[in-house]
Amino acid sequence: MKYPCLVLDHDDTVVNSTATVHYPCFVKFLKQYFPHCTYTFEEYVIKNFSPGILPFFRDEVGMNEEMLQREYDFWDTYVQQHVPQAYAGMCEILWEQKNAGGLICVVSHSMEKNILRDYRENGLPQPDLIYGWDYPAHQRKPNPYPIEQILEKTGLRREELLVVDDLKPGYDMASACGVPFAAAGWAYDIPEIEDFMRRSCGLYFKTLAELKAHLA
Repeated sequence: MKYPCLVLDHDDTVVNSTATVHYPCFVKFLKQYFPHCTYTFEEYVIKNFSPGILPFFRDEVGMNEEMLQREYDFWDTYVQQHVPQAYAGMCEILWEQKNAGGLICVVSHSMEKNILRDYRENGLPQPDLIYGWDYPAHQRKPNPYPIEQILEKTGLRREELLVVDDLKPGYDMASACGVPFAAAGWAYDIPEIEDFMRRSCGLYFKTLAELKAHLA
């Protein structure tokens, strides 16, 4: 097995959630509370890429702490009613990893309860470890904490992990820990993001078939 542990992002890496859940939810929230603000899907994804969702909400949309909490509650309610679909081929990749004795860890900005539900509803193997939005801000990616914890709990070497993520926070986390990183490029076609990830990352996969071939 090339990588005994896959460390996976969730949204737009395992499940197609931004286009089908998070962006539509964001649009509904803006219409209700910030009707003067409009963002295309591409703009929304780029803002998630950099500077990240919280700086975007605070500094550009103009949400204060009270409104950030309201947005979170709005989003949480919406997410409970909408289950994103796993990308075609992801189920096969993850079951092959588990059946070979490998580990699957998730490091995401989604909540653990939603990650577990999405894995269950899509027939994916239950992750061995999850580090999601439930953790304090200083322990979420891009902070190295999730990777450090995975290394400590599994006893694996850094080169035995592969982080797979579609956005910069995952790359920053892996780089800070000296862990191999693969960019997931199958979620969308946004040149600004693809150009950065291709230049910066050791591995870039445009399709799940390419990832599967690399893991073989």
